Amino acid sequence: MKPAIHPSYGPVVFRDRAANHAFLTRSTMTSEKTIDWEDGNTYPVVDVEISNVSHPFYTGTARVLDTAGRVERFERRYGRHGAK
Repeated sequence: MKPAIHPSYGPVVFRDRAANHAFLTRSTMTSEKTIDWEDGNTYPVVDVEISNVSHPFYTGTARVLDTAGRVERFERRYGRHGAK
């Protein structure tokens, strides 16, 4: 690897404000904002729009679209392709 071309990799807190959830991990992302963490250290904090705590797929609140109904409605309107 070439020296001095890679971004620094260090601890960062990602905070999901919608779910009031934060977690500490390592990343190359940086931020001017900081947060005092549970271990007494100060880390940069990155606010995210959505995380595994608030994502509809992981929380079980995802809506399932009725694609079979849409196909049947299309076939009723325009007929099946190749049907005589």
